[in-house]
Amino acid sequence: MINYNKTMEKLYSTGEFAKLAGVTLRTIRYYDKIGLLKPTLILDNGYRRYCNQDFITLQKILSLKELGFSLEEIFPIIQDEDQQSFIQSLQFQESLIDKKIKHLNQLKESLKNTQKIIQQDHQAWEKVIELIRLSHINDQIIEQYMNTQNIETRILLHDRYSTNKQGWFNWLFQQIDFTHVYQLLEIGSGNGKLWENNHYNLRNREFFLSDNSSGMIEELKKKLGNEYNYLILDCQSIPFKNKFFDTIIANHVLFYLQDIHLGLSEISRVLKDFGTFYCTTYSHLHMKEINELVKNFDSRILLSNDDLPSKFGLENGKAILSPYFNHIELRKYEDSLLVKDAKPLVDYIMSCHGNQKEYLGHRLKEFQTYIEKIINENNGIHITKDSGLFICKK
Repeated sequence: MINYNKTMEKLYSTGEFAKLAGVTLRTIRYYDKIGLLKPTLILDNGYRRYCNQDFITLQKILSLKELGFSLEEIFPIIQDEDQQSFIQSLQFQESLIDKKIKHLNQLKESLKNTQKIIQQDHQAWEKVIELIRLSHINDQIIEQYMNTQNIETRILLHDRYSTNKQGWFNWLFQQIDFTHVYQLLEIGSGNGKLWENNHYNLRNREFFLSDNSSGMIEELKKKLGNEYNYLILDCQSIPFKNKFFDTIIANHVLFYLQDIHLGLSEISRVLKDFGTFYCTTYSHLHMKEINELVKNFDSRILLSNDDLPSKFGLENGKAILSPYFNHIELRKYEDSLLVKDAKPLVDYIMSCHGNQKEYLGHRLKEFQTYIEKIINENNGIHITKDSGLFICKK
């Protein structure tokens, strides 16, 4: 933590704290009530006392709120109180503001151009549509940040605590037969981890990396450079001619499709005869101990709003793929986790797609203590991993 002596440091009443910070008393009391910003000290008579460290937490809350984050999203972001985390928070705020400035400049320019067109008595419907699109990009900036952070948080847990030190992405890359790969499409490339440390000679080859998020595509370009082609793509409508690709990859993607059969039909259509489709998924056993942990803490928590393995998992994957491919091989990735620290596991849980922020947000310290107790009693938490790769040929 940032060094200070609680016995010597001046403490502030709720009113003094609110006045110095320039916020209303009602705001401070509300943050106290929901557990977002608890006072450093509560006296025997119930009076609240705040310290200088609490100003740092309040700065994070107000800044993130101004940037468009919901209170539920803010809870897990502000938990760390050390100096380095505050510096990282300021850097993160700065990067988001830069993106917003760029967006607002685009919006301002579009407003000017629309005014000029209207003043010339021209219909401006296309410009109006552009204004509508630009007006809601602010929400997309926050969503893209959250998606990126969530992906990196989940990958980090596996990188740190997997018992198989080869690593999922290295293993997956080695399963791909590049011998006759000239046109390759990856669906849902995410943060590009598959290509980050796995270099391949791209001379005379066309590799297309895609995602349905424009923000994610921008991040991919920054990370991987100009050797790849990048597209915003919904694999339920692939904008390529029949039999264009000899290889298509979908790493943990198919179970997110609204219509998986439409997606597979499109993948089959753009895949050459004798081409290969690599797709990954996991079973109902995958990470089951994490679900048990959160359920034992609060039975209302669901870490996923969808039962993804039921949509496309190791158990039913071959049956779902068989109408589209003549030969299907399943290769399992043998691995597990042995987690020795609570915080990375808590971060992973908070990154999931379910309702955990609603029930854990205001109880994060209590939840982390609960996880720490289990780790100490059992010398770590063992977590099952059950994932694999389907290699499909037409």
